[in-house]
Amino acid sequence: MLEKVSVQNAVGTRLAHDITEIRPGEFKGPAFRKGHTVCDGDICHLQKLGKNHLYLLNMEEGEIHENQAAKILAKGLAGQGIEWNDDPKEGKITLHAAYDGILSINIASLAAFNLIDEVMCATQHNNTLVKKGDLVAATRAIPLVMKQAPIERAALIGAHDKGIVSVKPLKNLKTGLVITGSEVYNGLIEDGFAPVLSKKINDLGSRILSVKYAPDDSNHIQQAILNCLDSGCDLIILSGGMSVDPDDVTRTGIQQAGATEMYYGSAVLPGAMFLVAYINDIPLLGVPACGLFHRITVLDLILPRVMAGEHIDKKELAFLGHGGLCMNCKKCTFPHCPFGKGV
Repeated sequence: MLEKVSVQNAVGTRLAHDITEIRPGEFKGPAFRKGHTVCDGDICHLQKLGKNHLYLLNMEEGEIHENQAAKILAKGLAGQGIEWNDDPKEGKITLHAAYDGILSINIASLAAFNLIDEVMCATQHNNTLVKKGDLVAATRAIPLVMKQAPIERAALIGAHDKGIVSVKPLKNLKTGLVITGSEVYNGLIEDGFAPVLSKKINDLGSRILSVKYAPDDSNHIQQAILNCLDSGCDLIILSGGMSVDPDDVTRTGIQQAGATEMYYGSAVLPGAMFLVAYINDIPLLGVPACGLFHRITVLDLILPRVMAGEHIDKKELAFLGHGGLCMNCKKCTFPHCPFGKGV
């Protein structure tokens, strides 16, 4: 229960909550912390903050304070790879990445959580690459005092799913590259794909184990894939040969190598002719020629998820359509842009 009193009559009482001060462009935070004993010298400062009245807190059975509620909510939200400090500020707790990886948000459970009255959680986008210590989510109970039952109900939504917010670490995958194209194989042009793909792999903490070159011949491509598998590759990336020309036989070579799953085409531009296949549990990613021209393509959306152990199928490639249109900005700011943020 909250009792309203004037600031003059509040002298000697303890604050029931943090009092926020905002100085535009300079400071936003608690001017007075919960539990502070109000003294005569505070009255002018409080009035400048627009506080002519304060609440005295008399908790009734079944009620909970915002700080205690925030702790319960944070515990329910936090999954694997998430850390948070048990020190709410202004009724809010922030959640941070415990290590480098890819952020995973259970979007449906997050919506269910936020549909409960008097609670909220805001997050970064699902599938965002994060570094250790990065802010990934924040939660708070909205009123100063509320019933405990809905708080616990909201927390149970997260606990049931082992957390709504989690971070999946990226695996160190031994990667094989298969560069296709008779023009490269026969030395007519210099290969531009291997350096581009190698940098993407290395930047995500994996390494190149093998680089094979194959002409536009499905049998040669098949053999290059099998050689990568024999050398112990955990991931194989193939470049070129994904279009509709007669010489584009990379898909056939993948099939001949024993693909157990194959999904051709993604709802992303650039990268519509992207391919995902599996030989048993080894993923194969087919990168179309756009990967040479565009700095960022569908590969940059899918590769981190594969390295986090996610199994990509037609559904995942289809859902990329929302937010999957690159605007080809003159100055690319990815990942700080809308590209790939729809899922």
